[in-house]
Amino acid sequence: MVMTINWIETNRYKEARTGLLMTKRGVIETPAFMPVGTQGTVKAMTPEEIKETGAEIILSNTYHLYLRPGTEIIDQAGGLHRFMHWDLPILTDSGGFQVFSLNSLRKVSEEGVTFRSHIDGSTHFFTPEKAVQVQNILGSDIMMPLDHVVAYPSNFEETRDAMERTLRWAERSKNAHHGGEKQALFGIVQGGFYPELRKKCCSALTEMDFPGYALGGLSVGEPLEMMNEILDISLPLLPTEKPRYLMGVGSADALLEGIARGIDLFDCVLPTRIARNGRVMVPEGYLTLRNAEFARDMRPIDPECSCYCCRNYSRAYIRHLLKSNEILGLRLTTYHNLFFLAHFVAAIQRAIREKTFDLFYRDFWTRFNKNGNNMERSE
Repeated sequence: MVMTINWIETNRYKEARTGLLMTKRGVIETPAFMPVGTQGTVKAMTPEEIKETGAEIILSNTYHLYLRPGTEIIDQAGGLHRFMHWDLPILTDSGGFQVFSLNSLRKVSEEGVTFRSHIDGSTHFFTPEKAVQVQNILGSDIMMPLDHVVAYPSNFEETRDAMERTLRWAERSKNAHHGGEKQALFGIVQGGFYPELRKKCCSALTEMDFPGYALGGLSVGEPLEMMNEILDISLPLLPTEKPRYLMGVGSADALLEGIARGIDLFDCVLPTRIARNGRVMVPEGYLTLRNAEFARDMRPIDPECSCYCCRNYSRAYIRHLLKSNEILGLRLTTYHNLFFLAHFVAAIQRAIREKTFDLFYRDFWTRFNKNGNNMERSE
């Protein structure tokens, strides 16, 4: 059976690597950051603008699209790509993180998860098989199985039970997935912050032979160093010839540390969410443009950036837009943040190819640490 994706490593510098993730809808140069279009749209952006920033793949959310507008409407439109006017690859997550974030609104059993909609309170039941079925209808290029996510921190027994359920659900998802020639189903590594659980999960998922592997349950409030330790434990146990995806990570420092350890794909709402609050990414960390210090600042957000926003608008003007609640303000900050991350990973790709990654890594941390801005990683 011909899979919908094929990943080929093209360069390596120590554990950091570049590659080509080939899908029927396009080739993605990795490492890559995926902007999040939770409800079939990256907030404030048109598909054409997303492409302009350099993004080659986006992520959408199964849970949200299942509830609204519903799979029937998306199916009638011819799938998610046509529905949202995006002709490049899409990765859909299973909605597991969102379901398990509902806390009192959901109940877990071995069969699946019963949950109440955050929209209208209606009751729904998700099984691993149904999560696959919904994503088959969406028609995404890469899909994720339903997994059991636990909060941070969680005790060993709770984390072990969730990890073992994740493995059983992964096998059920794989058995239910009959569209391998059209969509690739990744496995998700769980196990919290217990090395023995992560090792067991990696081993079991590898035996199931997924076309790619994701690391879930990270960037949930733990220190960056703790996440790095789990990556150090997990990544050597996953096949090097297949892509690795670190879920829910979207800050420059965490991306750099993940890439240094061999991660190929990332996603997070961070760059778009903070943009709508007037917070933008720069090489030193972050700027909050709503602050009074930028009222007369006629420089671009980042003098080194070549995005549309930085070529044409000043910090002072963007602050004016934000303070006046003008939609253009949050559109410009969103555009800049997505452009910043896309070109950040592109610069890392060049450093890996040119064998200068160590220098890039040192230079980044010298600048980023200067103002103590290494605190925001995910939202």
